Amino acid sequence: MMQILNLISMGITIYSFALFIYIMMSWIPGARESSFGELLTKICEPYLEIFRRFIPPLGMIDLSPIVAIIVLNLARQGIFEFFRMFIY
Repeated sequence: MMQILNLISMGITIYSFALFIYIMMSWIPGARESSFGELLTKICEPYLEIFRRFIPPLGMIDLSPIVAIIVLNLARQGIFEFFRMFIY
């Protein structure tokens, strides 16, 4: 059971890093048009779009990726707590 939890945690961590890299790529001109940028766009944009519907940008600053990463980490903690109820 712990192996499954570790696998889920590692997947969430990798996805969080992918989101962070995707956010940082917005500061580099033309980075999102590269093949790696297009791959990250396909992976990250569907998840970020959920938050962009509810959180409007503040001028030039988009806060939705920060909220998306926080929600992802809260989901990880929730999954751990849920499984911990059944393991102990």
